[in-house]
Amino acid sequence: MNKSIILFMSIIFVSSCETKPTLQKYFVKNTESADFVAVDIAASVINIDKAKLTLDEKDALASFDKMNILAYKTDSTHIEKYDQEIKEVKLLLKNQNYQQLMKVGSGSDGAVVYFLGDATRIDEFVVLANKKENGFAVVRVLGDNMSPTHIMNMMQLLRKTDMKLDQLKPLQELMKK
Repeated sequence: MNKSIILFMSIIFVSSCETKPTLQKYFVKNTESADFVAVDIAASVINIDKAKLTLDEKDALASFDKMNILAYKTDSTHIEKYDQEIKEVKLLLKNQNYQQLMKVGSGSDGAVVYFLGDATRIDEFVVLANKKENGFAVVRVLGDNMSPTHIMNMMQLLRKTDMKLDQLKPLQELMKK
């Protein structure tokens, strides 16, 4: 009797483990790859006097947890690899519960903003920006109960802040090449 219960529980456990590809798994898989540059930015990078913030700015800051950036740099010798990688990212975004919020540009150059959640309680924004001759970047903005207004307020805060840019040096070096 005990063996059958253990077997049954094992089957339930194994079948409940999700093995399908996700954007998070894509980030983890490529973080250590020489073809990619990965940067994680914590909320602490926003160095601002919270006492001077408006209520909307405080709400926006409270909703923000972190940002993950994964960038793939290409050149004329790596176009096939670029095509393969960008196709994989687009497929992940299409197959998951991401909803498209906005699209800028066309064809192989541009950016698309996606979100996960509903319009008033967003847990993740994803920006996919690409230019075929340079590469692409996937930016995941993670938080709790964010809204498009929070993101706009965060953009304003980033302009006003004394950011600690040390975390962005790997991306700056990538852009120079």
